[in-house]
Amino acid sequence: MDKVLAGYGLREDQCSIKPFGSGLINHTWVLCSGDEHFILQKVNQNVFREPEAIAWNMGLIDAYLKEQKKAYFFVSPVKTVSGETMLYIEDDGYYRMFPFVAGSHSIDVVEEPQQAYEAAKQFGMFTKTLSAIDVDALKITLPSFHDLSLRYEQFLEALEHGNPTRIGEAVSVIEALKMHSAIVDRFREIRKDPSFKQRVTHHDTKISNVLFDKQNRGLCVIDLDTVMPGYFISDVGDMMRTYLCPVSEEERDFSRIIVREDYYNAIMKGYLEQMQDELTEAEKGHFFYAGLFMIYMQALRFLTDHLNDDQYYGAKYEGHNFVRAQNQLTLLEKLMEKRAVLER
Repeated sequence: MDKVLAGYGLREDQCSIKPFGSGLINHTWVLCSGDEHFILQKVNQNVFREPEAIAWNMGLIDAYLKEQKKAYFFVSPVKTVSGETMLYIEDDGYYRMFPFVAGSHSIDVVEEPQQAYEAAKQFGMFTKTLSAIDVDALKITLPSFHDLSLRYEQFLEALEHGNPTRIGEAVSVIEALKMHSAIVDRFREIRKDPSFKQRVTHHDTKISNVLFDKQNRGLCVIDLDTVMPGYFISDVGDMMRTYLCPVSEEERDFSRIIVREDYYNAIMKGYLEQMQDELTEAEKGHFFYAGLFMIYMQALRFLTDHLNDDQYYGAKYEGHNFVRAQNQLTLLEKLMEKRAVLER
């Protein structure tokens, strides 16, 4: 850590560093230097192959907000001694640092509709605040991250070249996912429809990526590694996928998988409170579709990985990704059962 700290003008003998948070991608620490507290992260280059793209996007957004939207609360990256938003240590990797927001906290599981509302409001506010930025100036940090067409093609390839035994055991789930392929067809139509706009999109809207104050009101969004051009269905869909059900994608008892209408309404209220005037009528008409889009894509990705012998996500036990795929397929079907009620 001595080189990292030196890169920020700090001395190791004057700092304390402890692991922090529950994130699974990047290594994160809380760093204390006298009365100052910071969040320090090492970027996972196995996931983010071009950390420079993240640094570029952060710098672009930070500069835009400081010049155009000073009232928006944004946690700007701490600059290195050479004025960079990210620090590169040869033979080690990339680091970045942020001020620790005093009085703030994050949560890992949505426990009440108000939390879903606050989070949706913050993600909507983030995109709205950056609505005038040149979205094409942003770099792609994860190529094809939410490309449902590609995910479906990868699924079909896994059916041809994957583990024959696993393919045979998963026939019913495979057929069920094929039956819902109209979700992919609709995505292809969306990509050709000028009514659907590319905006500054977070792409990872789980509840832990929002900071809350002591009164549990949303303060800001964090973890901007996946910020890049995208469709609103990515952010809204990921909220639906992770907020609507009281259990996560790891749940093996599928009878516990339900869709909570009050959480759906909270997401819609919070997001549209900010984005009502930004979205086109065609986009508003696809609010419900956003949930189908994201849940279906994740089911495809889990099953594809299972058929490919868990090369991407890995597995903590035999059939782990098969369980996850069934979990997400169940959630998808539960959401579809409530379509008439929720769209109304």
